[in-house]
Amino acid sequence: MSEAAGRRGVPLSDRQRLAWLRLIRSDNVGSVTFRDLINHFGSAEAAIERLPELSRRGGAGRDIRIASVAEAEAELEAARRFGATFIGIGEPGYPPALRRIDGAPPLSAAIGDLSLAQRPAVGMVGSRNASVSGTKFAARLAREIGAAGYAIASGLARGIDAAAHAASLGTGTIAALAGGLDQPYPPENLDLYAEIRAGKGLAISEMPMGWEARARDFPRRNRLIAGVALGVVVIEAAERSGSLITARRAGDFGRLVFAVPGSPLDPRAAGANGLIKDGAIMVTEARDVLDALAPLSRMSPPDAPLMEETEAMGGDETRAPDEDERAQVLSALGPSPVEIDDIVRHTGLPAQLVYYVLLELDLAGRLDRHSGGLVSLEYPQT
Repeated sequence: MSEAAGRRGVPLSDRQRLAWLRLIRSDNVGSVTFRDLINHFGSAEAAIERLPELSRRGGAGRDIRIASVAEAEAELEAARRFGATFIGIGEPGYPPALRRIDGAPPLSAAIGDLSLAQRPAVGMVGSRNASVSGTKFAARLAREIGAAGYAIASGLARGIDAAAHAASLGTGTIAALAGGLDQPYPPENLDLYAEIRAGKGLAISEMPMGWEARARDFPRRNRLIAGVALGVVVIEAAERSGSLITARRAGDFGRLVFAVPGSPLDPRAAGANGLIKDGAIMVTEARDVLDALAPLSRMSPPDAPLMEETEAMGGDETRAPDEDERAQVLSALGPSPVEIDDIVRHTGLPAQLVYYVLLELDLAGRLDRHSGGLVSLEYPQT
């Protein structure tokens, strides 16, 4: 494989895609755990075989549930009937900006104009209960930023999200969903979603087909918006809102954060005004966004590491830790999040063994992962 082809990505075979879907749909396998399993065992198929053993070593109280071949085949068929496809993180069609975030989804379901995933994007989020002036300004920003060549990414919610999507249908819009692609929310935006599905935009989700969004799923959607975008614009966000979660994730990912100022008498503006106080770029016209993003658009983004399957590692596979080594890692963990590098230094163990123990604990449901790569031991509620 050439260096250029490696940067573009490598397509998954049908067999690999099925195994990847089985692995990510199995219990206690999140994005970071998925990556570590592939790195340790070389392929999703090999990792699936090791899941029961790893979870038992981690102290699981019951057998881990592994998604069956039939379940994965049914979801792939449901996606095909709906017109959607699953794109792996190492494949050419995966959004390049999303690939570079910590814990990027290994598989992303997509429908609509798949080419939009390769366009530079700007996220736009804000209040569901938006004012007339807020929605008008969001629409104007979306049209003008879209006309400059950017896709507009948002969350298909009422208010600001819907206004941004509708205004950018002609130039390219990306909708991140909290549920499965066949379970859009809210109902009043179904017509808008139909236009996006038909090719006037792109919809993406990391959730299973048929999955109805719950409250705890929306932060994952917000992470997708921040992940696909070079920067996120916040319009009319209250002090405690999902829009501020999106802005915080954007900052965590090294993206630019923009905010539109509002009246101090309007509680819908409190969050955006607070972002400006904290250093967000103030936006009163599209040029504020375009000028700030111009240097980023002209730069070639750094190549993101591709998650690729390898031949079986055989004798090169990391050995399993012994009980003494496992106990050392456990004693270094507690309820407070710590950096993995600190665990390595504290125990004096090779990093590969520390990661192996963390993988066992994760699959047993005993590890909490936090932003910034921090980990803590999960303690049962009393």
